[in-house]
Amino acid sequence: MSIPEHPESSAAARLAALLDSAMDAIITIDEAQTIVLYNRAAERIFGFSAAQALGLSIEALIPERYRVGHGHHVRVFGATGVSSRRMSGSTVVYGRRANGEEFPVDASISQLDTPEGKLFTVIMRDVTERVQAENEQVRMAARLTGLLDSAMDAIITIDAQQRVVLYNRAAEKIFGWQPTDVLGRSMDMLLPQRWRSSHAAHVGRFGVTGVTSRRMGDGSVVHGLRRDGEEFPMDASISQLDTPEGKLFTVILRDVTDRVRAQSDLASMTLQASTVREEEKRRVARELHDELAQSLTALKMDAIRLKDQVRDDPAAAVRRLDAMLEMLDASVAATRRIAADLRPLVLDDLGLVPAVEWLVQNFTERTGVACSLEADEEMELGEPYATAVFRIVQESLANVGKHAHATQVTVALVRTEAAIVLEVRDDGVGFDPAAPRKPASLGLTGLRERAQLTSGRVDIQSRPGGGTRVRAVIPVPQEQP
Repeated sequence: MSIPEHPESSAAARLAALLDSAMDAIITIDEAQTIVLYNRAAERIFGFSAAQALGLSIEALIPERYRVGHGHHVRVFGATGVSSRRMSGSTVVYGRRANGEEFPVDASISQLDTPEGKLFTVIMRDVTERVQAENEQVRMAARLTGLLDSAMDAIITIDAQQRVVLYNRAAEKIFGWQPTDVLGRSMDMLLPQRWRSSHAAHVGRFGVTGVTSRRMGDGSVVHGLRRDGEEFPMDASISQLDTPEGKLFTVILRDVTDRVRAQSDLASMTLQASTVREEEKRRVARELHDELAQSLTALKMDAIRLKDQVRDDPAAAVRRLDAMLEMLDASVAATRRIAADLRPLVLDDLGLVPAVEWLVQNFTERTGVACSLEADEEMELGEPYATAVFRIVQESLANVGKHAHATQVTVALVRTEAAIVLEVRDDGVGFDPAAPRKPASLGLTGLRERAQLTSGRVDIQSRPGGGTRVRAVIPVPQEQP
């Protein structure tokens, strides 16, 4: 090391020892930017020995792309008269080792006027590990951001004051707000007015429990508020994390609008089904009473009178027997009609295709609308699949008869290797499938529920003025006929 003092002086020796004990590189250059002081830490960091470095231009320790800028920076600094300052502001500058490797450094520069001229001293610290750690944090943050943005659930983090500090892409989609609209603002903007005070109290209580995470709402569905003012149901869980900046709460939200609507539809359909069953029971009871019971009573009375007429008036007895036979025929027909309404015997006796033909014929006779069937007459299908298809056709034709005002209807049945595909098409007035349904109108829900009972699905395509197509696909196991 060379020090611009008398080497033999004890003060110079102490200074040299002090400089060599420093952990940071300390390099002094003159106005020509020639190295005149170079401590042991500089040897370790840059790889040049003091003997190699002294007398070299400082440019030997600087990557080529920074050399012109560095010289200008030193000259400007020398003209300011400022004693010292950090180099390159808050950014990281780069040094060059003896082997040509570049590395990041923190650096500060000071100046001193001496009789021999101005001297500039640069103190540098190798921050390779720090920069690598920061870059790794940036990469991890990018990966975390990508992970959060790929999540299907909304993920929102708030601080102890319930200000939003993280807001992922799913949250944008669910709530309708952009991150710039939400970040830094209160979580209250995402909640209906009536839930805000209770939510704040809930988060506050959760924060003092020490529990890492739990579900919100005590098992019930909570509600969120979209940008357009629409309220919607959601499942939510909350977790907490203590950080140096304070406690953070992360809420994971899932929009359950479809699930709640399906549950509501199912409850309504169950209630309607129960009502329909009771109505069916009343109808059957009424028909049994009005037709069969009255006919049997009349037959009993006729049989009593016939007993007397056989001896006294044989001709009258014959006429009465004829009337009784007619009444018996009517009773048998009524019994068959009632049984067919409950479950067509043709479905059990002849199979699916004849049963659907019977539905098609009855539909045409009842409504006057032409209806055709496209199906392989040899098709066979076991239970419960045959009943499911039969009931979907029955319900679809009932919907056409009630609402479609159609002039032509086609029913098609196709059996594939893995499923049976059913289509009911009409040329009626159609409707908008996305429009709100009437409260008592559950026909379409009923079709879907019937298909779901056999793991099938129903697709309904329609538009106003463009007719309607109901398509059901019901998986059928290979062992089924």
